Amino acid sequence: MKKIGFLSFGHWSPSPHSQTRSASDTLLQSIELAVAAEELGLDGAYFRVHHFARQLGSPFPLMAAIGARTSKIEIGTGVIDMRYENPHYMVEDAGAADLIAGGRLQLGISRGSPEQVIDGWRHFGYQPKEGESEADMAREKAETFLDLLRGEGFAQPNPHPMFPNPPGLLRIEPHSEGLRERIWWGASSNATARWAAKLGMNLQSSTLKDDETGLPFHIQQAEQIRAYREAWKEAGHQRTPRVSVSRSIFALMDDRDRAYFGTGNESNDKVGFIDEKTRAIFGRSYAAEPDRLIEQLKQDEAIAEADTLLLTVPNQLGVDYNAHVIEAILKHVAPGLGWR
Repeated sequence: MKKIGFLSFGHWSPSPHSQTRSASDTLLQSIELAVAAEELGLDGAYFRVHHFARQLGSPFPLMAAIGARTSKIEIGTGVIDMRYENPHYMVEDAGAADLIAGGRLQLGISRGSPEQVIDGWRHFGYQPKEGESEADMAREKAETFLDLLRGEGFAQPNPHPMFPNPPGLLRIEPHSEGLRERIWWGASSNATARWAAKLGMNLQSSTLKDDETGLPFHIQQAEQIRAYREAWKEAGHQRTPRVSVSRSIFALMDDRDRAYFGTGNESNDKVGFIDEKTRAIFGRSYAAEPDRLIEQLKQDEAIAEADTLLLTVPNQLGVDYNAHVIEAILKHVAPGLGWR
């Protein structure tokens, strides 16, 4: 059995072929797709977060809106770029959204990926400390965020407050119990996966990771997951961690599917540089008739290792088509793999 969710990049474009021609279109359709996915029996609705781009940015208003419209589906991010965040304010936003959703948030956080502008986090008022990198800054903010989510008091109360205070030091409110255990780290390397395990975060591994061995993507990703689980065991955490991978998977059910995804152009891994220093490997996409798709997915070692699979969806093709994509996987592929 696996949990299966969708992952939307939240693009919009004024292109005549786009069903999401504005930010409003993308936000409102994201809510409607989450509602439709819940009705179909999907387990999660996850969203990418990018700044300075025609893509979804601030996630908490969207997740709160989805939380108010749904009752069962997990609502998550993949991932929030911690270089841009104030951990204290983020705890307030996350706590409020999680309470509205009834404890269904699954927050993926990370250092983030290369953005649309140079050092965009500087425009948000942040910069690394002397001698630190932007990755150090992101990890430090993540650790602060995790500490604050524990809900322990740390702020000295005003002796003459406007309203009465509870006894002792004050914490950030609202506090959502259990959210601390539903934080995921988006790891691109084996080292950061082990670091996430040490801190007790779940693991998100996407369709891109550092090319550390030259092996096929799914094998490198499976190795990363095993390294993470070993580090988790060594850390002595009491609960069982969760691990997700994301994939572009399309069951070719009709002429629309074949027109959009039946060309086979993305059936191999790709290797490239995401910045001047980082060589990365990008995982392949899957698109085939259900029987053939099942056989292909059986060979993916990382999917086999993970407990959660996030299906990347082409959000610009609209709610109805994406619901069709999701339904095809749930009905015609997942049972053949033992996921349902």
